[in-house]
Amino acid sequence: MKLSNKRRGMTLLVFAVFLILLISGCARRIPAGDSTSQIEQRKTIVVGLDETFVPMGFRAKNGQLSGFDIDLAKAVGKKIGLKMVFQPIDWDMKETELRNHTIDLIWNGYTETAERKQHVAFSLPYLTNQQIIAVTRASGVRTIADLKDKIIGAQTGSSAAQDIDRFPKLLKNRVKNHAPILYDSYNDAFIDLGANRIQGLVLDSVFGEYTIAHSADPKAYAIIKSGFPSEEFAVGMRKSDNQLRTKINRALRACAADGTITRLAKKWFGDAAVIAPTLEGLTTNSKSRQ
Repeated sequence: MKLSNKRRGMTLLVFAVFLILLISGCARRIPAGDSTSQIEQRKTIVVGLDETFVPMGFRAKNGQLSGFDIDLAKAVGKKIGLKMVFQPIDWDMKETELRNHTIDLIWNGYTETAERKQHVAFSLPYLTNQQIIAVTRASGVRTIADLKDKIIGAQTGSSAAQDIDRFPKLLKNRVKNHAPILYDSYNDAFIDLGANRIQGLVLDSVFGEYTIAHSADPKAYAIIKSGFPSEEFAVGMRKSDNQLRTKINRALRACAADGTITRLAKKWFGDAAVIAPTLEGLTTNSKSRQ
């Protein structure tokens, strides 16, 4: 028997309402307010990272995630009684992933900036960092002035890209098209740098120096000071997670006081000079008490 147009319309309406209710019921609920208690109940905390960012957090040849931030996060996790679960993400989407509760922390050489502080709460800074410009010696580029009308690169969503925009007189106004080529991965950027498709790559000193030192021919590269202000790495989290922020800050202080951060800095960077001043004082105090 044929359905009338009216009955057919009612049937479709009922089906549509049922489908919406079904989807709503299956959707993951995003906790309101401080989610620290929910995190503690599941006993795990999800850390978002770019798995190509050596030596902070990266996928090693054996397939395991490794790096300074991986080691430090695990040490902090032990002190607060939570297992750190590491989740590789699209770095350009990190704040969105945090807001949607896909991850609980951004911890991967994450620079604290005024722009990011509008949307993200930061822990105590634990490392200092500089923006540098990696070039090849074959390119003939030796100074920022040599980059006039040259092509430069940076990672999408990085503090390097933000600094290029924030301080246009230093670099942006000099280079070709007055804008960098943006890459999802610095691995791709280094390939283009080596092939002279770009003549300069703006990036974090901890990443650039480590990558060049471990490349097949470190002498093929040179480093230029960018002139951008120094930066500090910190852990990013939701502004509503006040209890979690307190716990992580307490654990970071403890890791400074017991020598964990100094040991990890020496392991990954060769010295402890990169420790942020906020925590460096604690390492000095701890040494004087021994």
